[in-house]
Amino acid sequence: MNTYSMNSEFELKKMIIEIGRRIWTRGYVAANDGNISVRISDNELLTTPTGVSKGFMTQDMIIKMTMDGKVLTRSEKYRPSSEVKMHIEVYKQREDIRSVIHAHPPYCTSFAVAGIPLDKCVLPEAVLTLGAVPIAPYGTPSTMEIPDSIKPFLQKSDAVLLANHGALTFGQDLISAYHKMETLEHSAHIVYLSIGLGNVNMIPPDQVEKLMEIRDKLNIQGRVTDCVTNGSCSTNQKPDAITAENIQVEEITKKVIERLNQLK
Repeated sequence: MNTYSMNSEFELKKMIIEIGRRIWTRGYVAANDGNISVRISDNELLTTPTGVSKGFMTQDMIIKMTMDGKVLTRSEKYRPSSEVKMHIEVYKQREDIRSVIHAHPPYCTSFAVAGIPLDKCVLPEAVLTLGAVPIAPYGTPSTMEIPDSIKPFLQKSDAVLLANHGALTFGQDLISAYHKMETLEHSAHIVYLSIGLGNVNMIPPDQVEKLMEIRDKLNIQGRVTDCVTNGSCSTNQKPDAITAENIQVEEITKKVIERLNQLK
């Protein structure tokens, strides 16, 4: 892996600040939530500090550290988030990844809290860039429980929901990781609204296959998981499995609507 020049490192800090401002403005994080990192060499990364709003960062706050946790930035005021552990785990497992973003976007986090993976083929853009997004089991923040919980999913996907916690996206660069977070939240919002309308139609398996062919032709970077085979959106599903899933979604939707009516 090539090391970035110092000038590029300066530009990366500016970009981290800009992405931090964007995720804060969009409501993907509140208060001091979330963290962003960029790998700059085989053994070094830049990361956001703990205890600082991502909407109000400055260059002196960005921390340089090693993959084994040693802080290289000379600052007594700012230190890395304890959740940088899960960023480092991603970098260890995926040599192709250079940036990781963790946030709490309301809609995809709601699915993570509800225990519902975003694994259905609903939007072409999401199929192309994210595929099926799994949920990693709950882990206590700031401990190795979260890095351990996401490990099984890192080779198969560039996005993971964190049970009762939020979302994690990663990419070949900072912009790619950020765009995946945007797509994930946008898709979750649309699926949520569709459930409220009473129906979620999935893209047929043959059309998903065409999308995968397009993905190959466009040489879209990253990894996507084929839609799962347990009644969600696998390209190998039989038509009756798709019908069964639609029925299941409809039943869940009816229960949600009934419950909402009871609360009125």
